Amino acid sequence: MPTPPPAPPPIVEDDIDAQVRRDLDRWAADGVRFVGRDGPRRHPATHAEAQARLAHFLAHRLPGYARYADVMSVDDPLLAHSALSSSFNFGLLDPEPAIRAAEQAWRTGAAPRPAAESFIRGLLGWREFLWQLYWYFEPPYRGANWLAATEPLPQWFAELDADAVEARCLADVLASVRDGAWTHHSPRLLVLGNYALQRGWRPAELADWFQRCFVDGTDWVMNATAVGMSQYADLARIDTRPYAVGGTDIDEISDYCAGCRYVPERALGDLACPYTGGFESFLHRNRDRLVADPRLAAELDSRDDPEHREAVLAQEEKRGSTPP
Repeated sequence: MPTPPPAPPPIVEDDIDAQVRRDLDRWAADGVRFVGRDGPRRHPATHAEAQARLAHFLAHRLPGYARYADVMSVDDPLLAHSALSSSFNFGLLDPEPAIRAAEQAWRTGAAPRPAAESFIRGLLGWREFLWQLYWYFEPPYRGANWLAATEPLPQWFAELDADAVEARCLADVLASVRDGAWTHHSPRLLVLGNYALQRGWRPAELADWFQRCFVDGTDWVMNATAVGMSQYADLARIDTRPYAVGGTDIDEISDYCAGCRYVPERALGDLACPYTGGFESFLHRNRDRLVADPRLAAELDSRDDPEHREAVLAQEEKRGSTPP
């Protein structure tokens, strides 16, 4: 992992923040329930704050973007990320000047070309793609459920109860959402969405959860990324395969597994990683729907021992949606 860069410019709260907090406290006293923990504001609410964060990102985190954009770390939840998705989504920042600034960082030698290209592709390519898909798909898209997932989101997950979870990756990511309403794309897909997919949780409920719990949770983003990309509920209209992996894949791109009670290579037993067993169970439960994908067919072929298969299915059925 890289040496953590300097902390981004601090957010200084003002009278508007104080009024918002008074309103939230009043609503809570009236019985309105909120998710997550209140605390000092962590995300920009003005153009000036967002611009300062962008300048810090370009100087200190963009150079490592190509190398560390997919990496997850318990020590640095940002790594190479700007955490400015909410600023772009809610109009505090215009993507075009940010793209130009990243390009200039490459041209002046402040950032390598792969880093600038990756960041620009995310803003100019993927973000624009999601925006257009939101208007292209029919309104019932939120209800897509091709894998017939019927389990409701469990209470511990819906309420961000990270303390109930022993799996280090899931506990840390849930805590990040609980305390800061944000994680970058790898924890969202490989930890949160992956676990929901393996357990067969309802895609529409998961999309609503993402929209409520994340500071950047707009409808046009969460429709495609949660229902389609994460939960593969849309007949592969977004992605060509489910975003499902086992614990060894999480181990390859994170430092979570070294301090976890579970062993990522194990699918069975008390030390079995719930993601590894969950991935195998997901494959077997959805065999008829997934076997046409050559990559997943290969995964299934490598797990063709009937005794092992039945043991994994029984183990994960018993685990169900309880906190791992």
